[in-house]
Amino acid sequence: MGKRRDRRVSTDSNLRQSRVGSSTRTDQTSDSAWHDQQQQDRKLIIIFVLFFIVSPAISILVYRIRYAPRTNGALPYVYERGLVKPNMNYQDILTENSKVSENTSYRHYRNPVLAYITPWNSRGYELAKTFNSKFTHLSPVWYDLKSQGTDLVLEGRHNADTGWISELRKSGGARVLPRVVLEALPLELLKKKKQRNKAIDLIVTECKEMEYDGIVLESWSRWAAYGILHDLETRNMALHFIKQLGQALHSVNPERSGKEPLQLVYVIGPPHSGEIQEHDFGPKDLQSLSDAVDGFSLMTYDFSGPQNPGPNAPLKWIHSTLQLLLGTSKNGAQSMAHKIFLGINFYGNDFMLSGGLGGGAITGRDYLSLLEQHKPVLQWEKNSAEHFFIYSDNHNIKHAVFYPSLMSISTRLEEALSWGAGISIWEIGQGLDYFFDLL
Repeated sequence: MGKRRDRRVSTDSNLRQSRVGSSTRTDQTSDSAWHDQQQQDRKLIIIFVLFFIVSPAISILVYRIRYAPRTNGALPYVYERGLVKPNMNYQDILTENSKVSENTSYRHYRNPVLAYITPWNSRGYELAKTFNSKFTHLSPVWYDLKSQGTDLVLEGRHNADTGWISELRKSGGARVLPRVVLEALPLELLKKKKQRNKAIDLIVTECKEMEYDGIVLESWSRWAAYGILHDLETRNMALHFIKQLGQALHSVNPERSGKEPLQLVYVIGPPHSGEIQEHDFGPKDLQSLSDAVDGFSLMTYDFSGPQNPGPNAPLKWIHSTLQLLLGTSKNGAQSMAHKIFLGINFYGNDFMLSGGLGGGAITGRDYLSLLEQHKPVLQWEKNSAEHFFIYSDNHNIKHAVFYPSLMSISTRLEEALSWGAGISIWEIGQGLDYFFDLL
């Protein structure tokens, strides 16, 4: 277009004057053609801008709106940085995982959040203090209730860190509910009134003396292993014990001002098949315990293992688990969804794919080490909504690594919100720092 204009300007002036009419018509035609070409070029520019700039920008915006959890207003910092996406790479993770929002107290996820902390991943204690306001419940894994001859004993006070609890309460309002695993012989405990009363007294007394806000109780899987839940009589005894414990805890009002009665959160596992089996915790059990239990910590993880390598917690499996437990109607069990803490794993797995099956859980530190060493290509598996990668070790044995990502966690937060449920995290000492920006 520019060259054509230059040629027209340099035409001999005498020739122009001797052919005024012809020259004028030629100039008019040339000008018209030039304007037409200019308009076409402008259209091409507009199309280019729309296709290559505006369209991707809109796509990114739609994508962020679609996958960003519905929060209290502000967009999580990791979304602002464009890190929540399927096509992530190992360099982004290594560079960004320790960078978090300066405002660590702002809570995006509006439903209840229960976080577990374990003594063997002590970093969780520090993270619980740093992100205290993100949680409604904190459960340090401290206690076991055991049979000792004909007696019962509550072990674990040596794990309790009162200084840590004191610091937590200065900076946030999360309830502290230590986990208690019921390891006492089930039949002895459930069939004898004295044993039941002693167990409840031990737990309630510990809560009072240590100024806890309640407990998280784990017993269902152990009872299932002992066959307690296969028999209607002993199953009813088991449910009665949980109710009795819940009522006892609810009857205690902490001496600290403004605090509610002690709470009971009960740990439940997912169904082992596509249907509720007799030993599974099901909708009827949920309804039966609705008044006595303040929340149910649902262990929707450990879907795969060394014998069947694969994703940690496929999203479709999580959805079907909630559907089995809560049903599809708004009445009945689904009205209990607000008491569910949907389990989200902050750990991953490194499975061997050749040279014999094997492997197991890995923490965030292990994961970062593998990324640094192998520089893998991360893949997004759409059906499970999880990232994974393949690598070969020094013995040329292939491994598959499944570890949570911002994208996988975000989709699970959205799933929980769609049901009106909270979440429970196992466990925060195993995660990466920037995971907490989503909460």
